[in-house]
This record gives sequence, structure tokens and C-alpha cells, in this order.
Amino acid sequence: MAELSFNCSVSQGFNFQKDAQELVGHIVSLKIGDTQLDADLAVSDPTNPTQTVKVVGVVSHIYWNGGYADPIQFSCQISNSNKVKVATLVHKDLTNTEVLFKFDIYDYDPKEKKYYKCFHTDGNDLYGLVQKSGGDLIMEIDMEQSMEIVSPKNFTFTLGVMPQEKEMDLHIATSVSDKFVKRWGVAVGA
Repeated sequence: MAELSFNCSVSQGFNFQKDAQELVGHIVSLKIGDTQLDADLAVSDPTNPTQTVKVVGVVSHIYWNGGYADPIQFSCQISNSNKVKVATLVHKDLTNTEVLFKFDIYDYDPKEKKYYKCFHTDGNDLYGLVQKSGGDLIMEIDMEQSMEIVSPKNFTFTLGVMPQEKEMDLHIATSVSDKFVKRWGVAVGA
């Protein structure tokens, strides 16, 4: 199985430069348990930089080992109000570990001279559960403000998500025209 690992530029994510050709990623929506994080960061859409999109987080790294049952792990920068929501989740017993999320990772195609989505959910929610390691949830929030981008104030959030028992699609592309779909999650029969 081919793993996917993308190191995205946080500065390009917050302050998009048309002449910079770095990976950019957005956590478009995210719900953990009963807590919906706000899409409160207005950033440029790399495929149309004159348009802004509202996102929950600007991705610094996202990783998937490529298997149906492998977790998707990501780190992103989130707002102060979302930091408060996540910190509350981290410090209480999380009985509902369900995760609903969408993301878009963009790469630049030098041949076509434009950005395209290279790893994304095609606008559909992925259904997961917060990943556990040795009984601990893989969910961390840095209480110190990140200084890579000073304004708006942002904080590093890391989350691991295991797929729920259903088949979902991850969309992958290696250029503007070369696209394919891989399955995430396994449906379990009754």
C-alpha cells in the first residue's frame, strides 16, 4: 500500500501567494463527539485565490498509511475559540469519540500552472473515531500560541482518526488530470 504524507505550508495557507507553489491544506469541517468546531478562519482558495473560504484549520501535516483501516492523522492551526473547545474535550472523559470531518489538500501542477486538490474528501464527511494508543486518545492541543503566523492568533491541534465501520472514499490526484479514488473504512455486514 502506498502511504500518503503531505507537509503543507502554514504561511502559504494563511497568506496565499500566487507565485509560491507550496502544498496547502484545509480542515474544512470538524465535529468531535457533540462538539462542532467553527469554520472561523477565512483563507484563500488555492484554486481561485480571489475567493476566500471559511475553514476550521490550516493544515501543517496530514498522513495516511494507505490501508482501509489505517487512521488519518493530521496537525493544523486553529483559532483561539476552537482551541478552547478542543482543550475542554481533551480534559474531560470523552464518552462520544465519533468524528465527522472534511479536508482539502492542494498541490501545484507545474505543467498546467495551477493548483488542484491532491488529497481530499470531495466535499463529503468522513465518519471516524478518535484514534487510541495504549488507552490514550490521539488528540492534542498546544495551549501556547503558534508563532509561525502571528495574526490571526492560532494554535497547533493534532488529531488521529480511525474509520468507522462503513466504506468511504478518499480522493487522490497526482496532477490536474491524473485522479483516482481509494477506499477508507470497511462496511461490516449484519
